[in-house]
Amino acid sequence: MSTFLKTLLPIFILICFASPSRAQAIQTVDVCVYGGSSAGVMAAYSAKKLGKTVLLIEPGRRLGGLTSGGLGYTDIGNKYAINGLALDYYRRLGKHYGSFEQWVFEPGVAEKLFQEYIQRANVPVLYNHRLASVKKTGGAIQEIGLETPSAPKPGEQTAQRVQAKIFIDATYEGDLMARAGVSYTVGREANSQYGETYNGVQMLEKHQFADGVDPYRLPGKPESGLLWGISPAALAPKGSGDKMVQTYNFRLCLTSDPANRIEITQPEGYDASRYELLLRALEKNPKLNFQTILKPDRMPNNKTDINNNGPFSTDMIGMNHDFPEASYARRAEIQRQHELYTKGLLYFIGHDPRMRHDIQAEMLKLGYPKDEYTDTGNWSPQMYVREARRMVGAYVMTQANCEGREVVPDAVGMAAYTMDSHNCQRIVIEKNGVKMVKNEGDVQVGGFPPYPIAYRSLIPKAGECSNLLVPVCLSATHIAYGSIRMEPVFMVLAQSAAVAASLAIDKKTGVQAVDVKAIQKILQENPLLDGSTPDVVLDNDAPSGVTRSGEWKEVNRGGYGRSFLLDDSKGASAKSIRFSPILPKNGQYDLYAYLPRQPDASAQTTFLLNDGQKTQTVTLSRDKIQVAGQTSGTWVKIGTFPFPAGSKSYVEISNQGADGAVVADAMQWVSVK
Repeated sequence: MSTFLKTLLPIFILICFASPSRAQAIQTVDVCVYGGSSAGVMAAYSAKKLGKTVLLIEPGRRLGGLTSGGLGYTDIGNKYAINGLALDYYRRLGKHYGSFEQWVFEPGVAEKLFQEYIQRANVPVLYNHRLASVKKTGGAIQEIGLETPSAPKPGEQTAQRVQAKIFIDATYEGDLMARAGVSYTVGREANSQYGETYNGVQMLEKHQFADGVDPYRLPGKPESGLLWGISPAALAPKGSGDKMVQTYNFRLCLTSDPANRIEITQPEGYDASRYELLLRALEKNPKLNFQTILKPDRMPNNKTDINNNGPFSTDMIGMNHDFPEASYARRAEIQRQHELYTKGLLYFIGHDPRMRHDIQAEMLKLGYPKDEYTDTGNWSPQMYVREARRMVGAYVMTQANCEGREVVPDAVGMAAYTMDSHNCQRIVIEKNGVKMVKNEGDVQVGGFPPYPIAYRSLIPKAGECSNLLVPVCLSATHIAYGSIRMEPVFMVLAQSAAVAASLAIDKKTGVQAVDVKAIQKILQENPLLDGSTPDVVLDNDAPSGVTRSGEWKEVNRGGYGRSFLLDDSKGASAKSIRFSPILPKNGQYDLYAYLPRQPDASAQTTFLLNDGQKTQTVTLSRDKIQVAGQTSGTWVKIGTFPFPAGSKSYVEISNQGADGAVVADAMQWVSVK
């Protein structure tokens, strides 16, 4: 062998052995889901169940986003809106806690369940990878480049580039959407832009300071400067638009269990002056107490989900406006500031000698749970990013959709929460010649039934990107997004996005050309994507299958769906509601009744069950109706019974023997496997 060949041989061998590792740095799949939020997990699981190759990319190391990050007291408004895999998720939580469905749960339990979905479908996950670049060709994303924010753990998968036929952006920030050149907006639209009334600048009374709270460091002395957290900006005209986003916070999982409790100590950089406004708020409004400051919703195993409440709480108002479009480093800084602010607030309430003693005593009962977030110092790594970028897509959801004045024909999910925006800024106003501090931006307007969400709000405008779906930072105005932005809804929309992705791949078309009726058919006929028999639900507002006997009152809030029926005559005259389902097959069914919370409920409710041949009577006592620990009404199991296929059977709710209010809302038949 010549000296020349001897010189080249080691180089040739090095190249040959290096090539496989280089190839491994590129992954090619059918569907790439960016963001391991609750939506991301459901999108990845759905696409895999539909027979597609999938890769889920999570910039951090925890799945589930906010659902596993502290928001355990589920915000939903009306459970009628939730179906498919999202509903399956809450039923699996129910199985863990010994109930049919569970909407109140611990973070660790939630995360473990998301992991189970990934494992059951064998979905590969790239943890600790974040978006670095996007390459588009011909109006479609061809490839994304990735970077690792920290050194990979032993055995952790790595990749530098990912190629896919369809991409799904399941992040709270919309980073993939933005990098792909898709139109988006940040902040609040002016009311005039879409003919709305609750968008833009709003100075309302919810979560508001009482009149007269002095904004200055030295009371009555403007020259001393404003207290921390107060903006010097002037109040803009009502309904005017701006680039402000509603405030962020952490949903706090604390515990009152001494055996599981870590003491809340003084955090890094603690400055008691940051919380001076809380003392002044308490002074002006003595009715404020621990519950109205921190809203400690109780969770299983002596834990909490604490959210913002009142004029001064866990919301770090006005400190997040640059977050949506900020660099990764700046976002990390903002999140750290929110963490230290919140830890400081808890410490201040529990230890500052000026704090009211009754509030302080309640705070000292709580601490960080030893068994939660064990790899991040017992503190959630997921800040509550309530709103960041919002796509301006093929259709923009608005207040008119929320209120039912405009109904979309291409529904792929529903929303049911109030139009909800937390405050955007804390400013000084003058009233009757007195300067005082006020919060601005909070809106909480509801009273409307569940409403459909358009498929077109999940896709970019034609020509912008043909292979991207956006189920989280979807196309909606600020105020409509405030109603849609609930974790269960994100899961529903993510499943719909995955179904659309699968159809687009099968038909070799862009997402804008997918047949929405085909999406709807799959979601209706195979909601769990496993071929199982769909549940049959009959709501009292169903167009057919429900008949009334006697006069019933219609109650439009607090039930399942648009309304529920109420009889408070205590059985003075015979009344009944008959539910006649169309069942898919003969067999055993678990039968459930949905029962809203009703303080004056009858001690018993009578059900008449007819299987097409005979009728039996089942009486449900009030003490068996378990609604404690749930966020509204709940499904109560009547029992397991044989029912025939078709429309031969019925279930009737009667006021027979009632000594209080009887409600008729919805019935559900769940096939027993």
